[in-house]
Parts: sequence; structure tokens; C-alpha cells
Amino acid sequence: MTLRWALVAALGALVVSGCATEAPDYQSVWSSPSATPATPAPDLVPLSKFLEDSGVVGQPVSPEMLEDLTVSMPTPAGWQPYQDSSLSPGTRMIAKGNTYPTAMLMVFELDGEFDVAEALTHADDDAQMSQNFRMLNSSTKDFEGFPSTMIEGSYDLANNRMHTYNRVVIATGAPPARKRYLVQFTVTGYAEQAVADAPDMEKIIEGFTVSVPGAAPATR
Repeated sequence: MTLRWALVAALGALVVSGCATEAPDYQSVWSSPSATPATPAPDLVPLSKFLEDSGVVGQPVSPEMLEDLTVSMPTPAGWQPYQDSSLSPGTRMIAKGNTYPTAMLMVFELDGEFDVAEALTHADDDAQMSQNFRMLNSSTKDFEGFPSTMIEGSYDLANNRMHTYNRVVIATGAPPARKRYLVQFTVTGYAEQAVADAPDMEKIIEGFTVSVPGAAPATR
């Protein structure tokens, strides 16, 4: 099965104060977008295309079915599993009510050799290709000992201004197989409700984890 990537533009994520190294500029997020959508840079290449062009095949895996890697996110009080036939197999999504805010977790087992560092340079391209995307913060630091990249920002979706937190982790499972996985974690909400939703969002983002069972906890 060829790797298929969940576009940040479609599911997005919510940035909350306290999760970034620098407080997001909410005034910028809430302000009316310009009449002309920003034109993405011509060299932006979505991560899915980079991996496919590199000959990498991805198989979706339900997080709870993993035996050599632990991938999870917490469910705050008042949130519940969200089911949608349009979601890729194995996708785990929770929501507060029947709409936003939501949090989504996807895992792919990867087959094929590729340059991890180069791949991660494309991990944020989907977000930057979203309509009127404005970046608030980003990071290329490892996450719990694994190569990772994170981007925070806002974009337009169906006449709403959305607030997005997106993290991609390329993890290696336990020996002897040491399988390679791609993990995508996104949290999504309306920008105008960012402050009210912040407590739950912080719990979800802070509670997200990727680790090898039995290994010593790594520093984020």
C-alpha cells in the first residue's frame, strides 16, 4: 500500500499558549486574512510525495496494535472517540462534541531507505501550502529521542480561521526488528476559541508520547 499522508490543511491542529517556546501572536491569528491568498513557495514538496519519490512504502497501523513502539495521546474529560469514514485506516481521532476541537494520531510502518533529515525538511510543507497559512512557531528538535519536526500556525478552512499544531516523528521500534515508523500528531480548533480550549489542548499536547517499551524515558 502506497503511503498516504493526512494533509494538515484538512485536519489541522490547535496551538495553545504555554506549549511553544514563545507565546503565539493571537492577534495575528484572529485578524482578517488578506484578500489574496498567500502563494506557496514553488519548492515546497509534501512529505508524502518525497517518500513516494524515494521508493518508500507506508502501511497504516493502529497505535494500539504496535508491539515494538508505544504511541498514545490522552483523552481529557468531555472528549470522546470520533469516527469518520473518510479517515485513513488506523487513524485515531478524539473530539470535544461533534465538531472542533479535535486531536488526531496516525502511524505508518515504513518500508524503504531514505534520508531522515531530508525527509523532515518536507514535513511542514503541507501546512505551509494551506490557504493563508501564517506560521507562529516551529521546531526541529528531537522528540523523546526521535527525529522530529513541529509547526504551529493558522490557516483558512471553510470560512473559518483555524489554529494548528502539527508534529511529525520518525521513530525506530525495539530490536531486533527495529522497524521504522512515521507518526503524525495534530490538534485542531477554531482560532477564536483558542483561549477557552487551551487547558484541554495543553493536556493533549503534553501527554502525547512516542517511546520504545521498556526503554528509559528520553528528554523531549
